[in-house]
Amino acid sequence: MTENRYPGAWHAVVDFLTDRGVDTVFGLPADDLTVLDALRDSGIRFVLNRDQRNAGFMATGYALQSGAPAVCLIGKGPASTNVLTGVLEAAASAAPLVVLAAGTAVNRRGARAFQELDQVSLLRPLAKWAHRVDHPDRLVPSLEKAFTIAAAGAPGPVYLEIADDLCDTAVTRTRPWRDVAVQYPAPDPAAAATAWSAVRASRRPILLVGGGVRHRNGPGTVEQLATGLGAALFSTASGRGAVDETHELCCGLSGLYSPPEAVELWRDTDLVIALGSRLEETATFGTGFARPGVPVVQVNVDASELSTEFAGPSVVADAGRVVEDWCARLVASRREPDPDWVARAGSVPVRARQRVTADAAEAAASGAPRVAALLARLSERLPAEHVLVQENGLQDMWSYFFPSWCCAGPAGSIVPSEQTSLGFGAAAAAGVKLAAPDRTVVALVGDGAFGMLGADLAVLAEQQVGVLFLVLDNGGYGWLQSQWDKRERDDSGRGDRFRFVAPRGLGALPAAVHRAVVETSDAIGAELDRALKECAAGRVAVLEVPVALSDVPADLDELDGDFPAVEDR
Repeated sequence: MTENRYPGAWHAVVDFLTDRGVDTVFGLPADDLTVLDALRDSGIRFVLNRDQRNAGFMATGYALQSGAPAVCLIGKGPASTNVLTGVLEAAASAAPLVVLAAGTAVNRRGARAFQELDQVSLLRPLAKWAHRVDHPDRLVPSLEKAFTIAAAGAPGPVYLEIADDLCDTAVTRTRPWRDVAVQYPAPDPAAAATAWSAVRASRRPILLVGGGVRHRNGPGTVEQLATGLGAALFSTASGRGAVDETHELCCGLSGLYSPPEAVELWRDTDLVIALGSRLEETATFGTGFARPGVPVVQVNVDASELSTEFAGPSVVADAGRVVEDWCARLVASRREPDPDWVARAGSVPVRARQRVTADAAEAAASGAPRVAALLARLSERLPAEHVLVQENGLQDMWSYFFPSWCCAGPAGSIVPSEQTSLGFGAAAAAGVKLAAPDRTVVALVGDGAFGMLGADLAVLAEQQVGVLFLVLDNGGYGWLQSQWDKRERDDSGRGDRFRFVAPRGLGALPAAVHRAVVETSDAIGAELDRALKECAAGRVAVLEVPVALSDVPADLDELDGDFPAVEDR
């Protein structure tokens, strides 16, 4: 019989993580530093954060990039409230995040113990599973269950709390660590047949790719399906990177970020095929989605991920397996695409690129640095297998609007979820870089979001996490300021009482960070070259780009507040 005896719970945890192949852990431990003793002799890299919120964001970025469970390790009490936003982001992004936390000792609960808090109840609403380990015999199966639940079905965050009295309580494992292979479900034959009938009958289909297709389109079967169906190909913001946006039928993003050239496609489509998408508000907003009454075929790995807002058949299954099945059925059925629809879809990216090329040229000639010109110069310089990590502020939304930014070939994309947690992209970029150390990772962020990184920027510099931060500096929270300015124009008598922006400038940065300010459009290329060279050597680089509040995509200027109702489609 196999028997392994550990001096305490955290030594068992580290052995389990090693067995699972975990190479990086993010977090800030509790005052009892036993976990550091356990980690010291392991091969696991511990990113010792200064802010548990950033630790959660970094681990979520790591999970999204790698597709495997990522680990965030924290203390107790306020540590759990600090990490809560990271757990929210992981839940909304469907990222397999495992939070391992310290907890009040069993014999001190209810005695007003230091930092005592019912952390399980706090985390349970956002986690797929939240559990407390109070006995050494329960640690081994609880660790295995946590990792299985985080990765199975629709991935998401799991919270596992280990009581403090187990730090120095022996844990015995009497069997090998159990690794449960996650099996993605095959489609129900009847549901699959109904969905396929709708797909086959469609003459003007739109294929919409969501974040659930991430890591599920290795051989490019989604693009093959689009070609075989003659479908216009779109993605949601979180689905970017799952398909090659240079495909001739790729028309950009749906909903809020859909290009104006694609409005006619959404107006005239007779079927939307949504793969791995929850069909959130930004993905279905306005003229960037089909009109009411158009059926939507949904394919998602978990029934809870399906939207009930739209008519049409649904299939609960792995989108990758369904797409492979449909590609085979297409060959057998000899279905021919509608040539007129194919021509219309193919013209959208051509016309959109012509518009964006003209806009970028105008921006480059303006003298002052403009976001359109910055993105054009950046795309020329990045290697094919780069990853762009984004925020969701005012100017950084330029890159959401295809083809102002094109996620081509093997390039990757990580964006905030529908929650758009401020600071997620800035911190997540570090996790992405550690998950893909051979890739160039660029974070496109506003100065407000960059400021949320705080002392963890020094941590990244110390650990040589070579991320390039392109900081679009409009002096603060530009989205809120732009919305307030609209109200001020409508009611000028109120005066300029509230301000969300201040004089530009990022303040002091750690000496180990490469820093430059891009003052003119002509300087963009040279400064990017220098910064990318620094990153390749393992150094954090920050390019500060002063931008005007008015430098926003045209479609954003029409938004008021969150998402006003769109009456006329």
